[in-house]
Amino acid sequence: MNIILKNLRAFAADEEGIALTEYLILLGLLVGGVIATVGLAGSSLDGAWVAWSSFWDDMSPDGGGEEEEEEG
Repeated sequence: MNIILKNLRAFAADEEGIALTEYLILLGLLVGGVIATVGLAGSSLDGAWVAWSSFWDDMSPDGGGEEEEEEG
C-alpha cells in the first residue's frame, strides 16, 4: 500500500503528469461534445446530406438518376 501512495505522490508532484492529465480530460470533453452534438443533430445532418446529394445529382449532365445503357 505504501508503494502505491508513494507513486501517487510522485505522480502528483510531477508537472508533466499533471499536464498530461489535463490534456486527457480536455480531449475527453471534446470527444464527448462532438458525440453529443452529432447525436442531437443527427437527423438534421442526414437531411442536409440528402439535400446536398440531390443537388449534385440534379446538376449531372444526364439529369440525375441511374445511368442508362444505350442500345445499338
